[in-house]
Amino acid sequence: MRALLFAAGEGRRMRPLTQILPKPLIQVGGIPMAVRQILALRKAGITEIVVNAAHGARILMAELGDGSAWGVKLLWSSEGFSTEDALETRGGIVRALPLLGRAPFIAVAGDIVTDFDYSTLVRRAETLSPAGSLAHLVLVPNPGFHAKGDFGLADGKVCRTGEKFTFSSLALCHPAMFAGLPDERAKLFPWMNRRIDRGQVSGELYRGPWANVGTPEELRRAEALFSGEAA
Repeated sequence: MRALLFAAGEGRRMRPLTQILPKPLIQVGGIPMAVRQILALRKAGITEIVVNAAHGARILMAELGDGSAWGVKLLWSSEGFSTEDALETRGGIVRALPLLGRAPFIAVAGDIVTDFDYSTLVRRAETLSPAGSLAHLVLVPNPGFHAKGDFGLADGKVCRTGEKFTFSSLALCHPAMFAGLPDERAKLFPWMNRRIDRGQVSGELYRGPWANVGTPEELRRAEALFSGEAA
């Protein structure tokens, strides 16, 4: 099983930090966010990780290299070297499919910080299939910056009705969901809503520590949550 680490975005709201470093290299608790994800994935037994890159790609590749420093193998999915080259989430997945293989894979943003146990997704992978559930989303209680949430949950399925929670930018996906899609710039949502409406996307609510570091305020919140850790 492999994982896809999204690391292609510019992070404009995090300027001036992201004018120096790609956002996934910003540290929380003294550890770059991308490295936190690499370590969490390795702990779950995932040692082959695809990283997509565009903005700041040369810096990312120089800093993370082949992953051997953390006992993993990093496979680079290049989208170019600028913000204009970035393919968004769905486009990034489609570009990375040849590196991800035919088995379900974990997809996680390089700018979230969490204590979620990724091994639960590894065990859940056998529940996905082309003819059944195509994805499993991890939802979290709505943070202050996203009070309306994204999706509901009903009998273990993600839905678009009822009480809403926020998509955590962490998911388990079957590659069949993206088969035949063009290699072009495209977002994952609202495209995935059709699969949700067909009952093809399961989900769970995670109430543990989680932060989406998209603004300086959220970086401060993440530091408060995770600064006492040692990875």
